[in-house]
Amino acid sequence: MLCCAARTHISATDMKNHTQPNQFQDPIGVFEPIHPERFAAAQKSTWVSIAINLLLTFFQVVGGFFAHSQALMADGLHSLSDLLSDILVLYANRHGNRHADANHPYGHARVETAATLILGAFLAVLGVVLLVSAAMRLQHPEALQAVSPLALAIAVIALVAKEGMFRYMLAVAMRVRSQMLVANAWHARSDAASSLVVIIGVIGNLFGYTFFDLLAAAVVGVMIAHMGGKLALEAMAELIDTGLDEEEVEAIRATLLNTHGVLGLHELRTRKMADNALVDAHIVVDPKISVSEGHYIAELARHAVLQNHHVLDVMVHIDPEDDLQAKPNSHLPSRPELLEHLAGRLGGVNLKENRVVLHYLDGKVEAEIYLPADHYQAEQTDSLQARCDELMRDDEFFRSIHIHRKLAQN
Repeated sequence: MLCCAARTHISATDMKNHTQPNQFQDPIGVFEPIHPERFAAAQKSTWVSIAINLLLTFFQVVGGFFAHSQALMADGLHSLSDLLSDILVLYANRHGNRHADANHPYGHARVETAATLILGAFLAVLGVVLLVSAAMRLQHPEALQAVSPLALAIAVIALVAKEGMFRYMLAVAMRVRSQMLVANAWHARSDAASSLVVIIGVIGNLFGYTFFDLLAAAVVGVMIAHMGGKLALEAMAELIDTGLDEEEVEAIRATLLNTHGVLGLHELRTRKMADNALVDAHIVVDPKISVSEGHYIAELARHAVLQNHHVLDVMVHIDPEDDLQAKPNSHLPSRPELLEHLAGRLGGVNLKENRVVLHYLDGKVEAEIYLPADHYQAEQTDSLQARCDELMRDDEFFRSIHIHRKLAQN
């Protein structure tokens, strides 16, 4: 018989993480990104965005001022917010790509999440401010001015630049699988949409409907606030450990259950961490296998999830039975107390010098006692087994006891 499989906890500190080979190393002087390709792509695309947004901010704000277009100036402030968010992305991309350390055992990926939250909150506030400003100006229609055709030319150029930037940044984000870069790319698409609104507002103003320009500025404010609120809520959901979607959770469940040696699964929990996820799972294995075999099955299950899903780390808890169905075992005595109790009930049989395997299952204990064949005859073990069977009728701790004669090993 093999010894009982105890509940083994396989954590990130027990096995090397597949994405963090130098986990818990002390910080070094030279910055080495954990994902060099993602880091380089993010840096390059963000610097391109900074250059474009810097030019757009200048021409839109200055052009809007001289062309008397509130919508174009609002779009210019939108471009300014993009410029500030790009700087924030650069910071988050650098610090979020640092390797794990003693203070951050799961890495620094949530720096990106925090940056997304800050960006979203900033955009939401900016959008509300622009909306309120446009609404207040609309209260005084007599003060509205005709817009210069220059505003239309600048708005068209801005639309083309922002749409091109969106397509470029989204392609980079999808290639390196960066949530933050995807968010930044769609932010550029919202900028393109706002520029389209500005064009419509300016054209309406040029046709004599002077309020169209301010109306466009208000719509731009609403679009900015909506996008900012959406980004902030998504980031907040991750920071409060929102799980993966149901389809992905079921796929991970299937992977675990298809692992050889896994008999059941319960308490599967997931939580997002930037572009990855963390997974906790309780797997049920045969309760009579060895601890090392149970650990091996846990390693197999963990490796399967890491290889088949976009997961940062998996924590596998081994159970000899389903915790949700079986009775708890925490009230039972530990090994020394059980052996003393059993020896007393069996009339002083020396158990400490012999191999005894205890199985804590469903609120009771099942014992396997191995006695050396050169010290115990078959009649003696049979007699002891009969005494154990009699004892089981009213014992408060043991469900079953099996006596085995163990042959001496050469």
